[in-house]
Amino acid sequence: MNVVNATMEDIRGWLELAAEVECLFGPMVDDPNFALALEKNISRQSAFCVRENSGSSGSRLLGGVLFSSSNAPNYKIGWLSVSKQARNRGVATALLNHILQSVETPSEISVTTFGEDHPEGQPARRFYQKFGFVPMQNRVPNGPEGGSRQNFKLTIAHEDSV
Repeated sequence: MNVVNATMEDIRGWLELAAEVECLFGPMVDDPNFALALEKNISRQSAFCVRENSGSSGSRLLGGVLFSSSNAPNYKIGWLSVSKQARNRGVATALLNHILQSVETPSEISVTTFGEDHPEGQPARRFYQKFGFVPMQNRVPNGPEGGSRQNFKLTIAHEDSV
């Protein structure tokens, strides 16, 4: 499974992924700000994706992640999604491993995911916790669908101290 930098030809695939999760994340497909964020992340090479059958640019996307390194060593996962048909096949794991291999150490990686009371968000919470992310106690506004959100953080020490 290849994780690659997204290209402008992949935007259609990103919008297809977004359409699958709008019920959880709110409107994105018709939001010009989401399209601008995609283009910005693609331009600065902070949008990564897994294409079906390791295809070329513009192929169907199995998953994607938007990742900010502008405040290194404090990084942020802005958005991670996997298509319904590709879930539980290691796509999200490949995307997150790609990010973990690209960060400087020591570092912190943050992500906002679903709150404990959000049943549909439990797989995402478990996924991040499996990688060592811990929930933070700060308050986060509810998502656009009304469900709670929570920040998670992963602290990575120097490689030689592990």
